[in-house]
Amino acid sequence: MLVQNTVDFVKETLANAESGHDWFHIERVWKVAKTLAKQENVNLLVVELAALLHDIADAKFHNNDEEIGQKIAAQFLRNQQVEEEIIAQVIYIIKHISFKGGKENPPEMTAELAIVQDADRLDAIGAIGIARAFNYGGFKNRQLYNPEISPDLQMDSAAYRKSEAPTLNHFYEKLLLLKDKMNTKSGKEMAEQRHAFMEQFLAQFYAEWEGLAMSSNQ
Repeated sequence: MLVQNTVDFVKETLANAESGHDWFHIERVWKVAKTLAKQENVNLLVVELAALLHDIADAKFHNNDEEIGQKIAAQFLRNQQVEEEIIAQVIYIIKHISFKGGKENPPEMTAELAIVQDADRLDAIGAIGIARAFNYGGFKNRQLYNPEISPDLQMDSAAYRKSEAPTLNHFYEKLLLLKDKMNTKSGKEMAEQRHAFMEQFLAQFYAEWEGLAMSSNQ
């Protein structure tokens, strides 16, 4: 009942969300998290609740307020009379799940955080990751690609949040880095295939940009 109530709450709350961070994103992360959890010794309830609530109020859409999602999730769980220990674990995951330029690490990588973070990162790469990147770039009216603007790999979390660079730069500033940041064995295996697909996409993109034909064996 608690998990279903959480599903209903998230669906209602994110009904009008940007499509890269909507209910379907949450559902995909939830499904992958449950798949990864089968291989690990974890509290499945914590994993499911955190996966469902991790983007309930993404800071990108709330003036970069990093705490609003934690507050909304905590209030919902208290209204559901969830134990404070469970709430604390869920909020810890929500607080530390984000990439933030890849420069910040949590004080402790719990098994539950490892799974939910991997699931969220897996949804940022591969075919769906590519679609989400360009969807968000269009939402922010960013260029697809500009050869004169190089990726910035030295950004701190604040600069990463404020970046207005072309969408293709995002591949080098985040997406292609995620494969090596996976926490779990299953997550790493899934990331390898999705990473390879992105590299194939980029090769095709650059060929088309230059008006070239890709050979059939590439």
